[in-house]
Amino acid sequence: MGKLDGRVVVITGAARGQGEQEARLFAAEGAKVVLGDVLDDQGEALAKELGGLYVHLDVSQEAEWQSAVAAAKSAYGRIDGLVNNAGILRFNELVSTPLEEFQQVLQVNQVGVFLGIKTVAPEIAEAGGGTIVNTASYAGVTGMAGVGAYTATKHAIVGLTRVAALELAAKNIRVNAVCPGAIDTAMSNPAQLDPGAANAEEISAAVDELYRKVVPLGRIGQPEEVARLALFLSSEDSSYITGQPFVIDGGWLAGVSII
Repeated sequence: MGKLDGRVVVITGAARGQGEQEARLFAAEGAKVVLGDVLDDQGEALAKELGGLYVHLDVSQEAEWQSAVAAAKSAYGRIDGLVNNAGILRFNELVSTPLEEFQQVLQVNQVGVFLGIKTVAPEIAEAGGGTIVNTASYAGVTGMAGVGAYTATKHAIVGLTRVAALELAAKNIRVNAVCPGAIDTAMSNPAQLDPGAANAEEISAAVDELYRKVVPLGRIGQPEEVARLALFLSSEDSSYITGQPFVIDGGWLAGVSII
C-alpha cells in the first residue's frame, strides 16, 4: 500500500530537480502524477518513465493552467492534490534590479502559485478534498541579500498558503508550504545545467564548501529530502496540519554559530 494510492496529483516544475524527485516519489507511493513544466523533452521522458501525464505548463499563464486541468481530468477524471513547485531565481541588489526582471520573478513564483490554487482547488474540492503544497523557501521566512525579488515572492507564498488554508478548510483541502534552504539542484548549483563544462567540478566543489560552512548540518540538502516532506504534507500522515510553513534547511535558519 502506497501513501498516495489512487490519488491524482499535479506537480509543477516537474521535469527536473526538486519537482522531478517529487514526481518520482509520489508515483512510487501510488499516485497518478501530472507533470507540468516548460521543459517539454525532459518532462515527456519522465512522464513516460513514471507512467504519468505530461502537460506543457507555463505557470504564469492562466490559460495554460486551464488546459492542464482539462488534460488531467480527461486522463484521470479527477484531481486530488497539487504541488506548486515551479519557480525561478535571479541575483541582483534591489536598487540594481530592472522592473522587468522583478516582474518576471513575481509572475512565475507568486502569480504561478496563485493561479495554481485558483484553478486546481475547485477540482480538488469536487473530488471530495485533498492537499496543496506550495514551495516557498528559507528566504520566505527571513531576508536574503542579493535575491530581493525572489525573497519577496517567497514571503508572499507563505501568506497565500495561510489564506488558502483558511478559505479552503471547509472544503476539506489542507494547504501547507515547504521552505527549503540550499538544495542540490540547478538553482543552487548552476554546474548541473552543464555537467560537461570544463569548470563544472570546480563549481560543484565550491558550492559544497560554502554550505559546509554556513549550514549547521554541514552539507547542502538533497531534492529527495524535500520530496519526502512534500509527501508527508500530501498524505494522511499530516491530516491535522494546515496553513503552516515547514523549513527544511539543515539548521541554517536556527542562527549563527561562533564555535
